Amino acid sequence: MPDFELEHMHDGHVFGLDEVGRGPLAGPVVAACVYIPPEACSLPFILDLKDSKKIAKPKLETLYALITQHCAWQVAEISPQEVDDINVLQASLKAMEVALRGMAVAPDFALVDGNQMPKLPCPAQCVVKGDNKSYSIAAASIVAKVTRDRIMKALHIEHPHYGWDSNAGYGAKIHMDGINAHGITAHHRKSYAPIKNFIAHGSTSGASLRAEDSAA
Repeated sequence: MPDFELEHMHDGHVFGLDEVGRGPLAGPVVAACVYIPPEACSLPFILDLKDSKKIAKPKLETLYALITQHCAWQVAEISPQEVDDINVLQASLKAMEVALRGMAVAPDFALVDGNQMPKLPCPAQCVVKGDNKSYSIAAASIVAKVTRDRIMKALHIEHPHYGWDSNAGYGAKIHMDGINAHGITAHHRKSYAPIKNFIAHGSTSGASLRAEDSAA
């Protein structure tokens, strides 16, 4: 993995930013900000950091524990209602901004996954596919994903008809069947086509959005 952090070491504290949850029909958008301090850079787990979608769940949990133990980090979530109000892109950018502003370490420079820049109080660089190019972005990807998966598993306990413990709110068949049988919840995004269709016609009409159909 090319280490973008090395290019900006002279800039001081270099933060990585990433978000998950743009594609799901339910649940929040979650962003994370991670700063890997110099004393943590040589720890063995750093070399295992990569795009969270490419890591098995048991390994994700292990890496999450190590990141949150040895690095400075912060998460932020944007509710489904706000996603509907401001659109999912703006929700993603806002979540990253809020996560960075919540850091206990003052920001000097930020590496942002993707090609859209949030409003940040420091210089920053967008890095397309950054979770495969920057250790701090990869760490943020892992923290954001584990955090959101835990949120959806907790919501599954309250709303067991939709399979959120396994599909994280994406439009898998069990989720669509649950909507058709039991309706929608306050955690569904009403601006998303399958939910809009259900509100208008009382059915999702077999629409489906799988996790692999949309980048997290």
